Amino acid sequence: MELQNIDKYVHLIKSTLIDRGVTEFWAGLINLVMVLFLILVVTYIIDRILRRIIIKAFDVFSVKTKTTFDDFLVQSKFSRYFAHIIPLLLLKIIVPTVLQDFPFLLKTFHNIINIYGVILFVKIIRSFLRSTQRYLRTKERFKDKPLESYVQVVMIFLWGLAIFFIVYQLTGRDILSFATLGAASAVILLIFKDTILGFVASIQVSVNDIVRIGDWITYEKFGADGTVTDINLATVRVQNWDNTFTTIPTYSLISDSFQNWRGMEESGGRRIKRAVLIKQNSIKFLTTEKIEEFKKIQLIKNYLDTKYQEITNYNEKKGIDKSVLINGRNLTNFGVFRKYVDAYLEQNSSVSKELFTMVRQLAPTPKGIPLEIYCFSSDKKWVNYEAVMSDIFDHVIAAVPYFDLEVFEEPTGKDFSLFAKKGVKG
Repeated sequence: MELQNIDKYVHLIKSTLIDRGVTEFWAGLINLVMVLFLILVVTYIIDRILRRIIIKAFDVFSVKTKTTFDDFLVQSKFSRYFAHIIPLLLLKIIVPTVLQDFPFLLKTFHNIINIYGVILFVKIIRSFLRSTQRYLRTKERFKDKPLESYVQVVMIFLWGLAIFFIVYQLTGRDILSFATLGAASAVILLIFKDTILGFVASIQVSVNDIVRIGDWITYEKFGADGTVTDINLATVRVQNWDNTFTTIPTYSLISDSFQNWRGMEESGGRRIKRAVLIKQNSIKFLTTEKIEEFKKIQLIKNYLDTKYQEITNYNEKKGIDKSVLINGRNLTNFGVFRKYVDAYLEQNSSVSKELFTMVRQLAPTPKGIPLEIYCFSSDKKWVNYEAVMSDIFDHVIAAVPYFDLEVFEEPTGKDFSLFAKKGVKG
């Protein structure tokens, strides 16, 4: 009965025009245009009203609830898309009655309304997934997970299904009927090569815990040196220390080598590994007088007392002739300096005592003998770490002359000038 009443009102203009002498064709055409225009206007008004009501209701609801998930639904326009459902259903119910005398237009309308319905459905799902992603990002356990990659995978799958449905809706045939399954697979692989590689890579990155959001990575191939801010299917976004951004293909994280500093940040300290080059001709054996002079340096006094007594006892026991300094066992200024640096690091509060510390002599080079300091700064923040390392080497370099040693330095023009003047005077 209700459909009959609708049909009566739909054809009211047509009946009126025919009664006034208008031909049935023109009466039907005018009736169609006017009724469709009226339906579209009413639907548009209903859509606007419902959208305002639903959006307002969502806003009020999100303010009153304790959870933040509904806030993210509002931000992703979920309520706006959801509000289009009722007007769409009204069109789907009413318009076919208007177009029942026009089969071609009716079929076209069904195609358009179904395609729009599919697109609207995908947008609603996308909005919900984005809200879920943003909500999970606020949780501590999900902060460093590549959630965007998973959302993109689901969206690719949904859009793929939507395209299949749209093609079927327009042609009436399954999309696979246009070509063999092998050819279709080849085309898909070609078009979505990077996406497939990115998808596989993002899974491996997540499962193997290779990179997390917030990790500091160094990737020389792409000029990246900074913090990972985003991981998705196609790219990894890195904010460099100079506040520039570098994008890296996700699949390159499993195909190439890069440096992840997470282990350092999670450990008890940050490594310091640097050497001072000592001139070889400044290294010498220590006389008794020099040893007594070095005992005034507090950090090595106990060491010198113990070591000097041990060496003296050994030389006396063996009957070593110490009138020539090279005979027997001896202390050197370089060895004593190495022990001094070791003691200095031991009492330095900025150096981690829980991690390995070592002061060692490396193989001689044309530029001198490297004295390498290997230790860990307790403070891992970059600025503080650089300050700790600088303080250590400031002290070490300043202490070198106290042990009658010299730091190697390439000669400058001034050095050559002084040498020339001495040569002239000579």
